[in-house]
Amino acid sequence: MSTEQIVNKVAKSGLINIDLSDFGPKETIIELDIKQFLHNGFILKEKDFRKGLSDFDFELYREKTTALYCSAETVIPMWAYMLITSYLNSVGSKVFFGNKKEIFQLMLLKNIEKIDGKKYKNKRVLVNGCSNIELNESFFIAITKKLQNEVISLMFGEACSAVPIYKKKK
Repeated sequence: MSTEQIVNKVAKSGLINIDLSDFGPKETIIELDIKQFLHNGFILKEKDFRKGLSDFDFELYREKTTALYCSAETVIPMWAYMLITSYLNSVGSKVFFGNKKEIFQLMLLKNIEKIDGKKYKNKRVLVNGCSNIELNESFFIAITKKLQNEVISLMFGEACSAVPIYKKKK
């Protein structure tokens, strides 16, 4: 039996792991589909639209993040989005245009852009390739733009199979 200790070389390397899902918004995003305010689900009649909004209980959206969109294949005039937003503003909702998935991704991207790059000054950073949420190319572009001028090295993947992306010249 060997008395050698198992050494975690990754832990000793000073490598900082970044999981981009950690930058996802923590708040709940609630969708509001304009379709429910349309005549027969696809025609906007101003009088009926305004009545539908005035009768609608916007309390569900109080102090929440709202993804405002229309699932109907129809033309919605810009003033309609403005009008609904005014109702949502009155209950303190943070309103964004798009569905829940799009707004989640928009907020995640904004959170990446807010990262203090100085925190990673002269560090070795590994951006995880796998995540528990769906990530697209824009997140990896954003983190590279944010960190490249700060880090000693930037890698992609997992510690066991990292792909070098950037290494600071000495």
